[in-house]
Amino acid sequence: MQIIGIIPARYQSSRFPGKVLADINGKSMLQRVYEQAGRSQKLSRLIVATEDQRVVEHVEAFGGIAVLTGQQHASGTDRCYEALQKQAEEYDYVINIQGDEPFIDPQQIDDLAALLDGEVELATLVKKITTQDELFNWSEVKTVFNNKMEALYFSRQPIPYYRAAGELDWLQHHDYYKHIGIYAYRSDVLATISKLPVSPLEEAEALEQLRWLENGYRIKLAVTEHESVCIDTREDLEKVLAMLGKG
Repeated sequence: MQIIGIIPARYQSSRFPGKVLADINGKSMLQRVYEQAGRSQKLSRLIVATEDQRVVEHVEAFGGIAVLTGQQHASGTDRCYEALQKQAEEYDYVINIQGDEPFIDPQQIDDLAALLDGEVELATLVKKITTQDELFNWSEVKTVFNNKMEALYFSRQPIPYYRAAGELDWLQHHDYYKHIGIYAYRSDVLATISKLPVSPLEEAEALEQLRWLENGYRIKLAVTEHESVCIDTREDLEKVLAMLGKG
């Protein structure tokens, strides 16, 4: 399988403008993502997709590859599709690697790539929830899946509702999983889902993967043991810097 890894890196982040270029102990967040992803054994090519020339120049300065995409994209998925269209070679799959996860483990990329057999339409990762804080944190997206490891639903609420026990005991009675935000798309499927309108469930939960489920696509899942550290705000960055300072 020919797999291209694409790192969507929007400079004009609404919550933290310029965050992809934020310094983390001498390297930008984006450079750290790129270097970690570059250690994957499964990617045929790795590029950054951005709407800002400053990001392109930064990536090229540290020896990476970047493409300039439009300003209009509402999601990383749409930006990935434009970047894919700009490639001279054809790829069977695209893996969307979040540009704000500077400590992504290359094994996560390889575990996701291992699912891609030509039949799989879409794929992503999940991790077992181990704490009450995770379970009842609306920012942590939860998922349930069938016996083929295909997603049934994603929600910001804890799912399923475990009726036979109190909420504080749910983790003792059932395995709950959170979503890790890395996606794989078969190239023909990416072309199609990029043209789909926002769906009712997506609008309700603000989760684009629900659009795909509502339109009948199957999302294959793999379980990862690696934690993800996403930097959405300046406060998140400060926490990471403090954590590194103690290391």
